[in-house]
Amino acid sequence: MIRPIVLYGHPALRKKTKPIEDLEEARKLIADMFETMHNARGIGLAAPQINVLKQIFVVDTLQLVEGYDDPDMPLGKPIKQAFINPEILELSGRPIVYEEGCLSIPDVRANVERPFKVLIKYQDEEGNWHEQEFDGLTARVIMHEYDHLQGKLFIDYLSPLKRQMLSSKLKNIQRGKVKPFYPVILP
Repeated sequence: MIRPIVLYGHPALRKKTKPIEDLEEARKLIADMFETMHNARGIGLAAPQINVLKQIFVVDTLQLVEGYDDPDMPLGKPIKQAFINPEILELSGRPIVYEEGCLSIPDVRANVERPFKVLIKYQDEEGNWHEQEFDGLTARVIMHEYDHLQGKLFIDYLSPLKRQMLSSKLKNIQRGKVKPFYPVILP
């Protein structure tokens, strides 16, 4: 089921999430999240973005494989998977500045510096625990989605000057003056 995505200014985007305990609930949520993310043409989606304050996000960089060629940001290992109750264990590698966007902040993109690699611990849909390292764009998407579980947005990494430059766009989102092609919940 496609769910509406909450937009910038909605309180769900600034709250910390709680662990998922019911794996049946998680599986249904994962299916909805993938469907919602693909409908919005995204490559990552965290539960708070659909107004669910649970520790879960999905990533699909596998859809980028064909034709992806960006020398500034290697793709890394492409994946299509869910991360339940994740915990970032380590960030490493040289920091790279790369442009990010977010389905909850439509039409806003900005350069964000993040480490090249992430080591993450998480549960899969069967409840099994894994520790896995990712790099490149896949790692960046994981870090971005993990931030959502902590109530953090990519714009929080921007300088005050850059945020000031984006303030009119952000205010327009808060006022409902944007019209994404996917279903949304206004702040």
